[in-house]
Amino acid sequence: MKARHKRFGFLLVGLAGLGLAAWLLLNALDSNLSYFFSPTEVAENKAPKDHVYRLGGLVESGSLQRGQELTVRFVVMDNANKVNVEYTGILPDLFKEGQGVIAQGRMGPDGVFVAEEVLAKHDENYMPPEVAAALEKSHREGVTGMQKL
Repeated sequence: MKARHKRFGFLLVGLAGLGLAAWLLLNALDSNLSYFFSPTEVAENKAPKDHVYRLGGLVESGSLQRGQELTVRFVVMDNANKVNVEYTGILPDLFKEGQGVIAQGRMGPDGVFVAEEVLAKHDENYMPPEVAAALEKSHREGVTGMQKL
């Protein structure tokens, strides 16, 4: 076998190895990504059905229900749509109705978002940027829709 053929073989094997490594890396990154969706985007079926994502908005006043053990249910809204959320665990100290929240989890088969983690705001002046943007967008669309009537 000529030296040129050996180099070509090594180059081919190297490129195949590099391609495999890139595919494995991208696959691992995709499975660890957690996208943010507002209740409106969830209602419009823009959220993935089989992937973990973050749901953000405001906790609707009067919607907090404590169940057995550490299970709580509440509603996350963005002034346009609402999503029922169920979480089993200890809620953050700053969690309360009428405040911004981000819940990470996936949509259950019964249409209830099953949260694995709940994040509350830092202080009374803070709102996660994603939640603020979603609320602002839903407010603008709601105002625009009202003006068209």
